[in-house]
Amino acid sequence: MRMIHTLAGALLLLLIVGSILRTLVVPRGLYSALVSRLWRVLRTVLRLYATPFRSYYAQDRALTWLAPLILLGMLGVWLSGMLLAYTLLLHGTSDLSWSVAIRESGSSLFTLGYASGERLQLSAIDFMAAASGPLVIALQIAYLPTLYAAYQRRETEVTLLQSRAGEPAWGPELLARQSLVDTETALPQLYRDWERLAADIGESHSNYPVLLSFRSPQPNRSWVVGLIAVLDAAALHLALCPRSAPPEARLVLRAGFTALRDIGRSVRIDFDPDPDPDVPIRLTYTEYIGAVAMITSAGFPRERPVDEAWQHFHGWRVNYEALAYELARRGDAVPALWTGPRDFHAPVIPPARPTDRRPGPGPTNPTLPAA
Repeated sequence: MRMIHTLAGALLLLLIVGSILRTLVVPRGLYSALVSRLWRVLRTVLRLYATPFRSYYAQDRALTWLAPLILLGMLGVWLSGMLLAYTLLLHGTSDLSWSVAIRESGSSLFTLGYASGERLQLSAIDFMAAASGPLVIALQIAYLPTLYAAYQRRETEVTLLQSRAGEPAWGPELLARQSLVDTETALPQLYRDWERLAADIGESHSNYPVLLSFRSPQPNRSWVVGLIAVLDAAALHLALCPRSAPPEARLVLRAGFTALRDIGRSVRIDFDPDPDPDVPIRLTYTEYIGAVAMITSAGFPRERPVDEAWQHFHGWRVNYEALAYELARRGDAVPALWTGPRDFHAPVIPPARPTDRRPGPGPTNPTLPAA
């Protein structure tokens, strides 16, 4: 039995070390079963806590705690697993009782130093345990600046998008507002900024999936909703204005759905890597027609008939819609227009639209389509 305990302790220690390296050290989007299970359990608990309040804002307040709890849960699971692994190793390689073995492993792991084995061969295990505890804690501490740096870069662009695409963001709203205030020339730069951000998100959020649980400071903002809005705006721009649309629109679309696919692979979401352009999408033709009417009334030019443009818009959106909707659902993002269903019951929230107060003649404030 002691041999079995020794082998079990060694195997458990290897599993814990592998999980730490996979999550904190290896710079690649490797699947972490620990993060996935913690996310699933904690998300369920927090959503059940917020369910009686029956509003999205209650869900948002509760789920704000999801990312910090996952980080604490990861550290707790790793240290608890190491405590058990070293207890098994000490018990299996000596005649120590279970109570003495767990006391010595805890003393060594947390470098308290109040207990030590009497046999010389236990010193190696004690030294390993004494090195493991501070190392895991140090890696977790070093992990936080990387997370918060990526989070800050993401949220800066999401906040800047608020004045351009509304809050919550919506693709047609982005095009309409640029037309209303005559800033269409700013769209290429916005597409360039979000092309770079999409690449950043694809790299950081696939390498560190816990970032998917970090919510925006404001309840009506979300990185995935913002990305969908920019991709929809670029797709509409290319579909309606094929001659005058900037090349940056194509680049941001490519970067956007590439980032979504990188994240999808890291969290094991099934998706078609090469969808047929004729595959049906969940956005309806009626919703598309209403949005085109809205942006046209705002003064956005149109070079292609609406019916013909739908086929091109459909061909772009099929590349990112399913993955974006799934990430918005899993992330419990704000229920914005054109972002799919959620796991909680809440009405779709359209972007708040300020009244156009420009002096002199100009287009009137267009009406949003029904949610």
